[in-house]
Amino acid sequence: MRTVIQRVTHASVTIDGNVKSEIGPGLLILLGVEGSDNSEDVDWLVKKVAALRIFDDEQGVMNRSLTDVGGEALVVSQFTLYASYKKGNRPSWFRAATHDISIPLYEEFCTKLSSAIGRPVGTGEFGADMKVELLNDGPVTICMDTKNKE
Repeated sequence: MRTVIQRVTHASVTIDGNVKSEIGPGLLILLGVEGSDNSEDVDWLVKKVAALRIFDDEQGVMNRSLTDVGGEALVVSQFTLYASYKKGNRPSWFRAATHDISIPLYEEFCTKLSSAIGRPVGTGEFGADMKVELLNDGPVTICMDTKNKE
C-alpha cells in the first residue's frame, strides 16, 4: 500500500457536484493498493498513520499524533499512486490492484483507521471521478509505502 498523507486545516471530496465527505483539521490520506497487498499491510499502515506525530505541541514542535489532537481523517482511493512512467510519457498502472483486491483493502483500512482514532473516517467513492479540495497545513506531506517499512 502506498499513501500520501497531508496535514490539513480542512479537506473535502465532491462527486457530481455533491460533497460526499468533509473534515476539519486532520489528515487527508490518498491511498493506493497494490496487487500484492494484504491485511498485514493494512494493519501496519493504520498503526503508523494513527501514531504519526506531525501535529504541533505547545512549543510548536511536531510532537502530536492525530489521536492526540482529536483530528479527523479523510481517505481517498488513489490508484494513480502506482503510476509507472519508465516507458514513454503515458503512465500505466499495472501495479495497481484490481477492484476485487483494492476495494476490500481500502474499506478495511478505513474501518481500522476509524477504530484506531476513535471517530468516523470520511471517504471518497471508489472508482468515482472525485474533486478533492484541501488546505495543506504547514505544508506537511508524508509519503509511506508498506513495501518500504525500514
